[in-house]
Amino acid sequence: MSSEQRISPTEDDLTATRRAKLVDLRARGVAYPNHFQPTHHAGELHGAYDTTESAALDAAKHPARVAGRVVAKRDMGKASFVVVEDVTGRIQTYLKRDRLSEEQGALARTLDLGDIIGVDGTVFRTRTGELTVEASSITLLAKCLHPLPEKWHGLTDVEIRYRKRYLDLIANGAETRQVFLSRSKVLSGIRRFLVERDYVEVETPILQTIAGGAAAKPFLTHHNTLDMDLQLRIAPELFLKRLLVGGFERVFEIGRNFRNEGISTQHNPEFTMLEFYQAYATWEDLLPLVEEMIGGLARELTGGTVVPYGEHRVDLGPGWRRMSLIDEAARAAGASPEELRDPVRARAVAERHGVGVPPGAGAGGIATALFEHFVEPELVQPTFVTGFPAEVSPLARASDADPFVCDRFELYVVGRELANGFSELNDPDDQRARFLAQVESRAAGDGEAHPMDEDYVQALEHGMPHAAGCGVGIDRLVMLLCDAPSIRDVVLFPLLRPSGKP
Repeated sequence: MSSEQRISPTEDDLTATRRAKLVDLRARGVAYPNHFQPTHHAGELHGAYDTTESAALDAAKHPARVAGRVVAKRDMGKASFVVVEDVTGRIQTYLKRDRLSEEQGALARTLDLGDIIGVDGTVFRTRTGELTVEASSITLLAKCLHPLPEKWHGLTDVEIRYRKRYLDLIANGAETRQVFLSRSKVLSGIRRFLVERDYVEVETPILQTIAGGAAAKPFLTHHNTLDMDLQLRIAPELFLKRLLVGGFERVFEIGRNFRNEGISTQHNPEFTMLEFYQAYATWEDLLPLVEEMIGGLARELTGGTVVPYGEHRVDLGPGWRRMSLIDEAARAAGASPEELRDPVRARAVAERHGVGVPPGAGAGGIATALFEHFVEPELVQPTFVTGFPAEVSPLARASDADPFVCDRFELYVVGRELANGFSELNDPDDQRARFLAQVESRAAGDGEAHPMDEDYVQALEHGMPHAAGCGVGIDRLVMLLCDAPSIRDVVLFPLLRPSGKP
């Protein structure tokens, strides 16, 4: 180890030095001021003056007040060039000692990377052509007490990026921020799309006595005042359909759901879903709606309907493929559709291929397991899968032509489910029977089977018009549109195991 390496300051040394500077600022009563208000962002200045000649800038002396984080600093004796970054980009500032007060000149010499400053001055262009704000005054707005990641061009430690998203946003600002700006555009675009089609946005409970509307394990909690156990919702579906009973005809909700399940590149225990419902409609009415909505979002974000995802190019333009679950599962498993409708023969097919099936599964559950094993990973281009077995669709209307299956579809893209929709079951007696079958499945060991919800059945007994509904996974949709390999890349603060625990 060289002597230079041995005497290099540690992070603790650098933090101690920065804290000493803060102590001096506090002593002078100038720490953490809150009076500075910028008049321009970096992007605005570049947009307004990037093509303006140097002489014209010198003559006009355009005033500008900018604020941001110090991301680069170059001292030149009696002057410093300091680059600050804000939400729109970077702008260089020029801190010349003879234009600043003695106190501000001293401050300029002690600035650290990561400090947040405000600069008041005029716009000019340096001899090298760099657009710059020449400071008439500077203000240290917030002291950065810890050295930032060394590589300003990329914080690559994935664990730190997810655990300390603020560092990710600082170090990889443009790239990371763009993902979450795109996410915001997706949410606003969905709202605009549905509102234009007379859907009403509503909010339904997150704390529920019975968490229903999906096959999943809920998180449990307790309300002290009422002394009652509650569950975090796994889906808003049953409350949204209660609104159809009450007279709303088109409703939607974008909100958080919570499922006590594993964590993977596709799953986070809390995630965002869109669910929308339309009275006097069927599942077939929703397919073109979903296709139009997602294709429109792609155009809004990327300018076209062909988007890159990993090694693939996904075409979200109109004309998405459709297929039957039973037929495709049978094809992939080397069986006939008739075999997959018989529980004994279907189980034999699954055993032959070593495909595990849920406890107590009948023919429908086995056929679905075969589909998920063989077919789902192949569905790269957008594909509507139809004809889901009634057994695995406890809230969907059975097909009039074939009661073994339901009027249901799922949308698959890049090998994963993106949306799930169906014609809603509005027969209260049929719904009660479906719930009871789910209770039996739960007793047989299926911990994700749907619980009995007697209040929901009573709501149906008051009459719900025939309707169709659909849920869309917002996180997975943003992953697709932003070419993000993990759900953690599109969730600002994903759930992680506490630091230091195995």
